[in-house]
Amino acid sequence: MLQVWLLVDLDSDTSVPVFQVCEWHSPEQLKKLLDLELRDRGEPESEILQRCRDAIRYSVKTSHPRFFNQLYAGMEPYSMVASFIAEAVKTNLYTYEVAPVFTLMEDAVLRKMIKVIGWEEGGDGIFNPGGSLSNIYAVNLARYRYCPDFKEVGMFSAPRLVILTSQECHYSISKGAALMGIGTKNVYTVPTDERGRMIPSALEEKIKLAKSEGAVPFMVNATAGTTVLGAFDPIDEIADICEKHNLWLHVDACWGGAAIMSKKHKHLLKGIHRVDSVAWNPHKMLMASLQCSAFLVRDKTSLLQRCHSARASYLFQQDKFYDVSYDTGDKSVQCSRKPDAFKFWLMWKALGSRELEQRVDRALAMARYLAEEIKKREGFRLVLEVAPVVKQRMMKTGSMMTGYQPLGEKANFFRMVVISPQVSRQDLDFVLDEIHNLGKDL
Repeated sequence: MLQVWLLVDLDSDTSVPVFQVCEWHSPEQLKKLLDLELRDRGEPESEILQRCRDAIRYSVKTSHPRFFNQLYAGMEPYSMVASFIAEAVKTNLYTYEVAPVFTLMEDAVLRKMIKVIGWEEGGDGIFNPGGSLSNIYAVNLARYRYCPDFKEVGMFSAPRLVILTSQECHYSISKGAALMGIGTKNVYTVPTDERGRMIPSALEEKIKLAKSEGAVPFMVNATAGTTVLGAFDPIDEIADICEKHNLWLHVDACWGGAAIMSKKHKHLLKGIHRVDSVAWNPHKMLMASLQCSAFLVRDKTSLLQRCHSARASYLFQQDKFYDVSYDTGDKSVQCSRKPDAFKFWLMWKALGSRELEQRVDRALAMARYLAEEIKKREGFRLVLEVAPVVKQRMMKTGSMMTGYQPLGEKANFFRMVVISPQVSRQDLDFVLDEIHNLGKDL
């Protein structure tokens, strides 16, 4: 695999290690260091270059092998090059006439992802600015399928609608319900088991409850890789229930969707070929450059376009001299849309499916290694007050970065996200040693 390291000249300031994850400063301190004020006159190039150095120096180095804080990490060189090219070309992905190359690339990537999911008869899709929007698209599409009049008549045309999702789901489901007037109280959360997976029998009970109240369940959101525990809901069993009650089944696979690339781990998404829509973020486990998020639909009747289209006559003329089916902008709620699919296309072209599979396998192998090492270590005990203090010390030393949070009634714990192929066993051993060293006096 091609390795690229970005080395930044910090004016020979040896007090800052080149490979720190971060150089921590409070917001007020950082404001003074950056000189954020915008003035009437421009600055000379030498000062602008220093502004660039400062932006890099004081940013968190998410490509550092000891950055475990979020569901993205590492640097993918091919995808990064694609990002540079996309910014330089500066085009907009709404019509073929202004973005012919990137339109075809997005179509090719979507077709391949649809094939990987297992929709043998094809499907549809679009790249969005983030998984949250993909999940919100699913809510809107599911509602449109149930009640097409909603698009023109509004909420007066529909009964009280209910979304069902697990208690461990991403918060974008509730945000989507609020944004579209469904209401957060009409998002019914389904209990999960001890591993954080939705309990199918509990889903059935929640559906019955909603109907007994006179509400209409119209959609179930399952998760493949929950944000906190990384749990995979039992898609096959949930699909049985959705088919029984004629409910739209969406899978938020933003984090765990990459597991389907692996022969060894694709069983985690067993049944995904039966669902109606999928959100999948290549910028997470597959490491494409931010942002790179796909929304995929099994439908082949142009449901996505019918739901979102506004038929702007200055863009989407039907009498153009080429095949207007390649004008994909009316599938989106946006007008301006960046060619994010290019970041995944170029990476996939360079690495091939086999390397992407190995990337997934390695990430999960490193996670298993860490879990086994934790079991061997004495002195690791979950105490509510400890995690925030250790995180504070971790940030101020800049040695590594990982997140923490509570779960239900359980105490705070460190959430380790292992993605980057640069991560070694030595890095993971360092994590355990560093947590011990930073918190041994607590």
